[in-house]
Amino acid sequence: MELHQSEEEQKQVMRTLNPTKVILPIIIGVAIAGYFFYTSVNIDELVTNFSKASVAWIGLALLVLLVRDVGYIYRIRYVTQQSLSWKSSTYTIFLWEFASAVTPSAVGGTAIAVFILNREGIKFGKALAYVMVTALLDNSFFLIAAPLAIFFSEGTVFPDESQLGNFGFLSAGLKITFGISYFLVFIYNVFFAVGLLAKPEAFKWFLVKVTSIPFLKRWQKQAEESGDEVILASAELRGISGGYWWKASLSTLFVWTARYFMVNCLLEAFTDVSVSGHWLIFARHILMWIIMLISPTPGSSGTAEITFEIFFKEFIGTFSAAVALFWRLFTYYPYLFIGAILLPRWLAKTANNRN
Repeated sequence: MELHQSEEEQKQVMRTLNPTKVILPIIIGVAIAGYFFYTSVNIDELVTNFSKASVAWIGLALLVLLVRDVGYIYRIRYVTQQSLSWKSSTYTIFLWEFASAVTPSAVGGTAIAVFILNREGIKFGKALAYVMVTALLDNSFFLIAAPLAIFFSEGTVFPDESQLGNFGFLSAGLKITFGISYFLVFIYNVFFAVGLLAKPEAFKWFLVKVTSIPFLKRWQKQAEESGDEVILASAELRGISGGYWWKASLSTLFVWTARYFMVNCLLEAFTDVSVSGHWLIFARHILMWIIMLISPTPGSSGTAEITFEIFFKEFIGTFSAAVALFWRLFTYYPYLFIGAILLPRWLAKTANNRN
């Protein structure tokens, strides 16, 4: 079986990767941050807090961010069984981050990631398999880490109504949103794990059967194509050793731990946090990320800033709005601009690499 991304899919990917896409998420994020500044941040407080900030902890936050990116580069090179050079792996990660930054988290970027790997010279079936592997690993991390975060925080991982201030009315909704997102990730992961690693033909049969229902009939063609893609990806993964999955899982644990710990460093830069406080921050970040997975905005713009203030206001008060923007300046906006700069050069570099 030999499949390729359709011309329409390729055109859609190119439209998504258009550098002008950076404008909307910037407007949304800055608008939300600006509102928080206007309603809750005192300029004198802002100046005082930044003047007292620990340069060492901010530096450590940047170092953790760099280590995280190196971890991602290593992981994609390892997952693709070294089909990518270190340079190609670097391009892939920054463009993948760019794609994630300009598309809604709820939509996902599988087609874009496959396009990137395929354009780097990896055959479509292998590219699809590798992207599905990274998605399964990431989602498995969320599914395992979230219950542990809730258990070890002894019920304090969700801020109570008194800690939410103006967001007190969101107390119940926060847990409901987390529950919905966690359930959707669980269903997605179980569904695709079975299809990719155990019963790909049964997976396709199920999709086709479901879309034979009259009001779902319009999606039957896409369901058949998705089934064929999973069968192809599954075939590419046959024979891979257990050691491959073990190392890929460890690298996944490493990159997500680094991503979350960056916020610990950033908050410590502005206030003294106890050991138990650091664990609570880490645990809340895990849950916050799962909530952000169903955000309808590009790169979770707006959603990220709001959830950051909700989960971490307990530690830094009204100054959390400023730190939320500072956090996004580190972890989000750079990838918008780096991706927009790298994209034209990468497209020219890989013009003849498609398989």
